[in-house]
Amino acid sequence: MRYDRRWYENAATAEQRRSTQNTGAELERKFWVALGLYAVLAALVWFTMGDAKVLIAGKAVDLKLVPLLVLVGLALRTVVALRADKVRHQDSHPEEKGSGSTPESLS
Repeated sequence: MRYDRRWYENAATAEQRRSTQNTGAELERKFWVALGLYAVLAALVWFTMGDAKVLIAGKAVDLKLVPLLVLVGLALRTVVALRADKVRHQDSHPEEKGSGSTPESLS
C-alpha cells in the first residue's frame, strides 16, 4: 500500500511546507506582533523593577536598564531579520520592478 506513511511524517511534511510558504503579509503581521510584545515586556520591566542600582565599570546604573537593553537587542534583531527577508525575497524575484540589490537598481 502506497499511502501507509505514518501520520507524524505527514504532519512534519505539512509543517515544513507551511514554514517555507510564509507570505510577506504574514511575516509583516508577525513582525508587528513581536514588536508589540517587546513593548509590553519593556513596560512590565519598567513598572515592576525597583530603583536598585548596580556598579558597572565603576558607575552606578539602574538595574532595570539591563533587561531593557536585552529587549532592545531582541527588537533590533527582529527588525534586521525582517529586512533581510525582504532583501532575500527581492533577490529571488528580480522580475519585479525596482527590486534587486545591484547599484543600477538602487539609483
